[in-house]
Amino acid sequence: MIAYTTRAAEPRDIPAIVSLIEELAAFENLSHTLALTAEKLGPFLFGPKPVIEALVGEIDGEVVGYALFFTNFSSFLAKPGLYLEDLFVRHAHRRSGLGKGLLTRLAEIAVERDYGRFEWTVLDWNEDAIRFYEKLGASVLPEWRICRLSGDALERFRP
Repeated sequence: MIAYTTRAAEPRDIPAIVSLIEELAAFENLSHTLALTAEKLGPFLFGPKPVIEALVGEIDGEVVGYALFFTNFSSFLAKPGLYLEDLFVRHAHRRSGLGKGLLTRLAEIAVERDYGRFEWTVLDWNEDAIRFYEKLGASVLPEWRICRLSGDALERFRP
């Protein structure tokens, strides 16, 4: 096991997080959709009304992984939940335990905050990630589908 640390992201981590998000977009073949910049991300993490939180993972003092998350809500449980938007560890540092460490810390945060759920999505073709999550005890819910309105479709949907 390689020594790593996880911690709450700080403003100084924004460039590293942006770089990691760019790598994630490339891995998912979605770079063409990326509109992210450090200037856009910063206020959502550290501005007057933050809407997301992040953890970073370091190996040898370098940020090589991150988890981006926010609070959602379960009407059935009548409790907030933790929703993981992104989890990414650079390829060279996979199998170091860092991904599991980030997920473990997120689970701890959910329990500390008395949240009812900790959820995330996984691409159906990412079999390595699916096996990793299942090995950790997560349930992959094949009957649930994500619905999304964005871009022009979102604009047209408005009254």
